[in-house]
Amino acid sequence: MIRRQRLAAGVCALLAALTAGIAFPAGAVADETEQAAPKVELVLDVSGSMRTRDIDGGTRMAAAKQAFNEVLDATPEEVRLGIRTLGANYRGNDRKEGCKDTEQLYPVGPLDRTDAKTAVATLAPTGWTPIGPALLKAAADLNGGDGTRRIVLISDGEDTCQPLDPCEVAREIAAKGIGLTIDTLGLVPDAKTRDQLSCIADATGGTYTSVRHKEELTDRVGDLVDRAADPVVTPVATEGAAQCAKAPALKSGLYTDREEFGQQRWYRVDVEPGQELRASVSVADDRAVHPDYGVLLRAVTVHGREIVRGEAAGTGRTDTVSTGLRYPRPDSDDDAPAETVCLQVTNSFSAATGVKTTPGLPLELTVDVVDGPSGHHDVASFGLGRGWWLLGALVLAGFLAGLLWGWLSRWRVAVWRTN
Repeated sequence: MIRRQRLAAGVCALLAALTAGIAFPAGAVADETEQAAPKVELVLDVSGSMRTRDIDGGTRMAAAKQAFNEVLDATPEEVRLGIRTLGANYRGNDRKEGCKDTEQLYPVGPLDRTDAKTAVATLAPTGWTPIGPALLKAAADLNGGDGTRRIVLISDGEDTCQPLDPCEVAREIAAKGIGLTIDTLGLVPDAKTRDQLSCIADATGGTYTSVRHKEELTDRVGDLVDRAADPVVTPVATEGAAQCAKAPALKSGLYTDREEFGQQRWYRVDVEPGQELRASVSVADDRAVHPDYGVLLRAVTVHGREIVRGEAAGTGRTDTVSTGLRYPRPDSDDDAPAETVCLQVTNSFSAATGVKTTPGLPLELTVDVVDGPSGHHDVASFGLGRGWWLLGALVLAGFLAGLLWGWLSRWRVAVWRTN
């Protein structure tokens, strides 16, 4: 019995060793590139409606002040934070003057917590709700330099300064390609306020949150400020052309663009012998569109011959559709020149009735040119690429395990018959 237990233990140890031998992970290399200081501007609605007492027995303004004080205490040192108000100063009834009422309460820069808290303490609900003008000013406050840029808008009502639609303002900000995100929070919002704030956030890839309690407001604003401090890759704004010959030449990186409904956008990438081009694209419907749409990404030669394509379709259940492709260029013994590959992005979105078609839909393109696999023939083999060696090792391990198990079973039967 002891002999059989030892043999079984030996088989298990062998299988464990085989598994460990084929499952070793490759070491990760950290990107130690220094990130620019992230910038955040908190934009607070100080209009008259902020006097309403419906957040945990207190006014909306009191809840906002408490949230600001706690967030200012917890703001990471590396974040450059500023505060802007809307509707905080003008008390009259002149709509034209009321729609100019936005002020930078605390400049974007290194945070002096005492000064910032003192500035917030002086606020009192006053005037109109010029969300659109405030967003334009906040974008200007954050302009310049690299790094994360974020606007956190806190409001309890709709913009009262139409026809400057804040949703259109957000789309124009996104169309500038400056990598700025707008997150919105609605204090006890009604349906119209919720729709408008959601539209603003969607236009720039931000988030919308409804808030009805002090703790929710504090936690959410704090999370958004902390998120700005996380390392991110800032997309580079580019502008695709109507044909490959005039398209911008791209290198490995993340790019943003705008694409009109049903439009084609072209980009160029140079691929050396032995390299592999990997590209992916996402197009977002940041406004109301008809269901059933798609995105096509094609890699073609400069003479128009298609090399490979990727395509995806949507039915209105999501607000983004993405696809990608891979093209490994075979290695060459001679000094072959780089091959120019043309990337074509086409969408089949169509705008709903009455929806503006400009600016175009936000497009995000990822380009990666890397060393190709050792054998180019294996790339299309079930998508495994270099993973074939792992599959082969697993098959060999399974075969050896089967032989050992069969030998052990036969040995046990032989012992049983002998006894």
